Amino acid sequence: MSEDKSLTLDVFLKRKKTKEKIFLVLATSALLLSLIALFVLLIDVFYDGIPRLGWQFLTSFPSRRPERAGILPALVGSIYVVGLTICFSVPLGVGAGIYLEEYSRKDWLSKLIEINVSTLAGVPSIIYGILGLELFVRTMRLGRGLLAGALTLTLLVLPIIIVSTREAIRAVPLSLREAAFALGATRWQVIKDQVLPVAIPGILTGVILAVSRAIGETAPLIMIGALTYIAFLPDSLNAPFTALPIQIFNWVSRPQKGFHANAAAGIVVLLVITLSLNSLSIFLRNYFQKKTSSRVA
Repeated sequence: MSEDKSLTLDVFLKRKKTKEKIFLVLATSALLLSLIALFVLLIDVFYDGIPRLGWQFLTSFPSRRPERAGILPALVGSIYVVGLTICFSVPLGVGAGIYLEEYSRKDWLSKLIEINVSTLAGVPSIIYGILGLELFVRTMRLGRGLLAGALTLTLLVLPIIIVSTREAIRAVPLSLREAAFALGATRWQVIKDQVLPVAIPGILTGVILAVSRAIGETAPLIMIGALTYIAFLPDSLNAPFTALPIQIFNWVSRPQKGFHANAAAGIVVLLVITLSLNSLSIFLRNYFQKKTSSRVA
């Protein structure tokens, strides 16, 4: 009997190892195929876009002639919109995450809010565009300008920041809170001086994801009326604007090959801006992570 059981166990372990190897091969193949496809697309974009890049391209206004067209209004509009979105979404998202995790009662209402916030993180962006059009443009009469676009993108990225903030706060060791309370600190002092400094790396991870999504969105901005052709720079929060994704979309839809090269160059610029913002966020995250690692230890 013992020999039969050992043989059965050996067969089970061999099958389990075989299944693990098959799964590992399939997962590795899927990863390699995705990386190869991404690598090919990047090579094609850089091959078409790099020759078009230059100071004239970055500082010129759009034109009907592809060789004279530039991305200055779209570049400035993207920077303004993303900057305003960060200013609105980060305080609101972090504050909401702190309240839901530290102050709200753990009852059915809190669970319902948590489920709704997690669900909103997966809602298609076009829905937020419709909401922004109705709420900010028509109801609040903010116009089809920078402020309405930034507020719409704020609604889009808020769930991501709220969820990441709550997860980062949950990851803070309970011993830090207990030690601070034992020394007579108030709840806000514990959150401000102990919890937030340790949770900042995780919060910045959510901010990175939020900014990356906001800077590449097109559908919400089109819904609120962002222009596809603009020959001036926005001079106020209610001024008409355009953004890099919209300008790229406009050039791609043109039949001339020159505009396709402009679109590729615009994609390169958009990638550089996204990677720069992400690099800054990653640098800040690593800085705070090193700064607080000793505190956790």
